Amino acid sequence: MKKILFYISFFLIIASCSTHEENVDLTLYVNPLVGTDGHGHTFPGATLPFGMVQLSPDTRLSGWDGCSAYHFSDSIIYGFSHTHLSGTGCSDYGDILFMPTTNFDKSKTYNKISSSFNHNNEKASPGYYSVKLKNQINCEFTVTARSGFHSYSFPDHAEQYLLIDLNHRDEVLESKIEIINDSTICGYRISKAWAAEQHIYFYSKLSKPIRKSYFYINDSLILDSTKHEGKNVKLVLSFEENDKTLMSKVGISSVSIEGAKQSLENENPEWNFNMCKDKATLEWKSYLSKIDVEGEEEYKKVFYTALYHTATHPNIFNDVDGKYRGRDLRIHRIENSNYYTVFSLWDTYRAAHPLLTIIEPQRTNDFINTFIKQYEEGGRLPIWELAGNETDCMIGYHSVSVIADAFLKGIDNFDSLKAYEAIKNSSMLNHLGLDSYKEYGYIPSDKEHESVSKTLEYAYDDWCIAQMAKKLNKKEDYEYYMVRAQSYKNMFDPETKFMRAKENGKWYSPFNPSEVNNHYTEANSWQYSFYVPHDVKGLINLHGGNNYFTKKLDSLFTTSSHTSGRQQVDITGLIGQYAHGNEPSHHMAYLYSYAKEPWKTQQYVHEILTKLYSSDANGLCGNEDCGQMSAWYVLSAMGFYPVCPGSNEYIIGSPLFEKITINLENGKKFVIDAKNINDENFYIESTELNSKKYTKTYITHRDILEGGHIVFEMTNTANKSMKLTDADLPSSINSSSEIISNPYFEYNNKVFIDSQDITINTPIKNVITFYTTDGSIPNESSTLYTKPLLINKNVEIKAISYIGNKKSKVETCKLYKISKNRSIRIINPYNPQYSAGGDIGLIDQIRGTTNFKLGNWQGYQDTDFEAIVDLGETKSISKFGAGFLQDIRSWIWMPKYVDILISSDGQNFTKIWTIKNEIQNNDYSLITKDFVVNLYPKDVRYIKIFAKNVGNIPEWHAGFGGKSFIFVDEIIIE
Repeated sequence: MKKILFYISFFLIIASCSTHEENVDLTLYVNPLVGTDGHGHTFPGATLPFGMVQLSPDTRLSGWDGCSAYHFSDSIIYGFSHTHLSGTGCSDYGDILFMPTTNFDKSKTYNKISSSFNHNNEKASPGYYSVKLKNQINCEFTVTARSGFHSYSFPDHAEQYLLIDLNHRDEVLESKIEIINDSTICGYRISKAWAAEQHIYFYSKLSKPIRKSYFYINDSLILDSTKHEGKNVKLVLSFEENDKTLMSKVGISSVSIEGAKQSLENENPEWNFNMCKDKATLEWKSYLSKIDVEGEEEYKKVFYTALYHTATHPNIFNDVDGKYRGRDLRIHRIENSNYYTVFSLWDTYRAAHPLLTIIEPQRTNDFINTFIKQYEEGGRLPIWELAGNETDCMIGYHSVSVIADAFLKGIDNFDSLKAYEAIKNSSMLNHLGLDSYKEYGYIPSDKEHESVSKTLEYAYDDWCIAQMAKKLNKKEDYEYYMVRAQSYKNMFDPETKFMRAKENGKWYSPFNPSEVNNHYTEANSWQYSFYVPHDVKGLINLHGGNNYFTKKLDSLFTTSSHTSGRQQVDITGLIGQYAHGNEPSHHMAYLYSYAKEPWKTQQYVHEILTKLYSSDANGLCGNEDCGQMSAWYVLSAMGFYPVCPGSNEYIIGSPLFEKITINLENGKKFVIDAKNINDENFYIESTELNSKKYTKTYITHRDILEGGHIVFEMTNTANKSMKLTDADLPSSINSSSEIISNPYFEYNNKVFIDSQDITINTPIKNVITFYTTDGSIPNESSTLYTKPLLINKNVEIKAISYIGNKKSKVETCKLYKISKNRSIRIINPYNPQYSAGGDIGLIDQIRGTTNFKLGNWQGYQDTDFEAIVDLGETKSISKFGAGFLQDIRSWIWMPKYVDILISSDGQNFTKIWTIKNEIQNNDYSLITKDFVVNLYPKDVRYIKIFAKNVGNIPEWHAGFGGKSFIFVDEIIIE
């Protein structure tokens, strides 16, 4: 019966492919090696569309460019593992490593098995990978959805060995290998890396009997055994040389060994490698044939490789019987659909998921049912889910976008009320800055790091919730979330016209829009100041209109590409400050079309398509990010892009091909024709949709879904004579629902000595502002603001603005007066990214928390900390010291020791105490510790605190060789 099902599946795939151009093998245009060089972080091995298995070589064991376990610059293969991530910036997977060899020394202590290789002996195509190792073993691999198929051809008369290594790459929590009989092994591994607890089980059949087995437990040899458990378990098998081919089939599961066995027996019952390979090829042909393109051969290679990469994630996570490991890490069962994992939602909500609503609507529905189950089992929707674990990587709650976008497009075969309950839950939690966001209408930078980016992305997600609420006739919710959707306005500085952090009610300074710092997520202000996808018109108005806005966009693309501040490896693919190598920039070239200058969209989209993508191994300008980089290309090459998922609108750009045909699941076709297209003719002269003149700068999802024909007349000259009206532009928030932006404060420093003036300003004209100075909530009965306030004591000021019956959120500012007699001199320079507000920040009596990104810690990299405090006069002091932070994931260690020195003249110091560090330098906990000493009172005026930096980062740490930090706050003198 299993064989019958196998053949039925095989011929159904053949039938599905035959409906398209039978003479064109689209897999020949795909190069899985694209993105394996540079910083693309892809893998070249065998996988199926959205399959559980990614059977691929492992050439790199650690490092950022080893996230996929393979890098094109490497020349050593350590083995072939069954799971891999495509294009991520964090490392995980690389599970169940197999490695053939002809040379095994059988020593009592395990010696690592590996082999060099040459790319000339390497082949990769969809569903297939092969390489000949230096030891002349020819290795071939193909897959089914849940199993891998290995074929090793050994040299004549060579010894034959196969390594199975469960202690590969990740930290192993528990593992086991068992030899069931002379041709079957099984086992499992539970590991910890990016996913805190990943379960994987395997069941493997071998094509010939095992001759002898060698277990290595903790790298020590154990003979004459059939099973072992532990954290470091390896098995080497030897085989007779009478047949030079050794094959292995490996089923995997997140549930159990039995689940892995069922996967293997149901999906891959035959010992026919070529048939399995052919079936894999046919599945890829079926996926790739969803879009037919006609045009230049090189562009077709890039296009179909990109389309291939859009199907590497998410991945099926349930076994053939429907069982899966849920977000609670318990076993559940799904009926009549598949359950998925690997949701890189901060990346993929932008283009990858919208693309799949067009070409994979049923699978999109399965994704959303997966989200709902994750909410039911884990308590919230996924942010960045991996193998049943929520990693909480990146920001926003963008599963909301994926759900709303699908629902509003009519993909709704799920419990919409449960989905709505889940998206509301995500928005009402009090974590990751959401508590401050709800209170202030934005996130202050001293409350949460990456405050600007989080505010902007929460605002977009809230707009998505509002749209779903509207369709569900939830009017009160709609109005509430439409207000929250405008929170971006509280991040817009009307003077600089940039999105800018606020701290203590004041615009953060000093400000440089090119500076990469903790106020933005993997970006700077340039790369987030255009992120208002749901209300581009509102953003244009904040700039003063279309002309001012497009000039600012021009500056984005033409300004210097230099960035300051923190080094951020993700900021790549730069055109000016536009960074195509990372997602926050992906929509920006399309924004000109909202401001009636679509020819500039066409110009920059064409430049990105033709200069930042290619068909070689270094063909991506940044991380592939689970299909997002490639989805941008696929959509843009077709001539449109979803700037705002949830709007059902796709902004027209510049098509790259003469003809594109989208073969829809409903049987209809949407055809895009680009007349006279070539590398010079990338401007659109005119457009027709279904034989009618078309002037809008966007098309809708319905236009595509209903089938039809859009024709672009292409030219080499920008068409600046188009008379676009507002009706031709994409939608934005209706002006009648606009909010009142918060007032903000202007002052020198939150800590002062004598007195200072404070001004209350507003980003909107014609508002009236009221304030209080006692910490109470202001209203229209409070003091009317008319002029700057003189402050000469500790104070908490709250302000609110009104226009008619509309009011802003309350803005808060706290100011602190300190003794004028005490001063400080910092000897060694601190890192300007971590200034704690300047020198005075170490004696302001405001303590830093374990989150150094909030700005209250002063950071010193590759140097010692040394400071002198002048008390202004001789005083009797008995307590001396300073507070320090350890966060070794962020390269921050406690000092080796702290010296306390005193002086009466500020020149000649006497050491009175040394405080040695007692915190372990390999403790990954977030730790704050005061290095203090209590002594008999001493009369002293000057106190010097010296803290010794630990120096270079040790070898066992991921940042090995880097320069460590000391973080200090604050100096303690009593």
